[in-house]
Amino acid sequence: MGFNIVVCVKQVPDTKRITGDAMKEDGTVNRAALPAIFNPEDLNALEEALAVRDAHGGTITVITMGPPNACEVLRDSYYRGADRCILVTDRRAAASDTLATSYILSCAAKKLNADLVFCGRQAIDGDTAQVGPQMAEKLGFSLVTYLEELIDLADGTVRVRRNVGNGWEDVTAKLPALVTVLDANTPRPYAARRQMKYKNAHSEGEIVARVKKAGADEAEVAKQVDALKAKGLFIESWDLDELEADLQWVGMAGSPTKVHRIQSVVLAGGEYHEFQPNDEDIAELVGNLIEDHTIG
Repeated sequence: MGFNIVVCVKQVPDTKRITGDAMKEDGTVNRAALPAIFNPEDLNALEEALAVRDAHGGTITVITMGPPNACEVLRDSYYRGADRCILVTDRRAAASDTLATSYILSCAAKKLNADLVFCGRQAIDGDTAQVGPQMAEKLGFSLVTYLEELIDLADGTVRVRRNVGNGWEDVTAKLPALVTVLDANTPRPYAARRQMKYKNAHSEGEIVARVKKAGADEAEVAKQVDALKAKGLFIESWDLDELEADLQWVGMAGSPTKVHRIQSVVLAGGEYHEFQPNDEDIAELVGNLIEDHTIG
């Protein structure tokens, strides 16, 4: 019979390529100034879900929350083996903190009637590791964090080896369960045939933007949506109404997190001394290290 598996993923700014334009004046991230990538540990979560489906059967639905261009991570998920992808998008969800985000994603997971939910431990643009545990609380699911290895999945339970910092522990939890995943596996590469097929998968929001740019009308949008649906290439979009979300718990209204202070950190170089690769300078360097008790 298999398991109904949901994987939560996120498109994030590439924090390894930070520039001076990375922050806006109000202290928020200038996402347009940074290349967007698949959050690394979410890739590990997807791989864990794929391994479960390979071993036990079932279906994998990948969900992400964001604007239409976040569909790029959904296409990536299709390339790697996802069965279904859903974009949760709504302007009313803008400025959601982790509490509001976890509420919205939990509504989606509940609508999908998930047996297992996999999330990356944390996103590299926030590093809070809060969304997964908050989702489990809202769903009433068992929670296991910091997965290193999924040991067993049988008899309505999941057994996981989890990292506890200076060691590990084996945990058994009842299903349904939510599991957060470390970088403990190697995500599989794209499948060439799936990439050739799903590179043409698009959401309605992407189609609308493309049609407007071409100067076409709503009839053309409907035509292209129907064509993608017929080919199984339409990426579903859910808004807050479809999720039956309570609007007091989303966006700024549902986000108690407030920024107290923004501080720009400038890394300045300190005093340094350059040594040449010759015997005299090496002797001087060793003498200096001995003098300040770095060595000797």
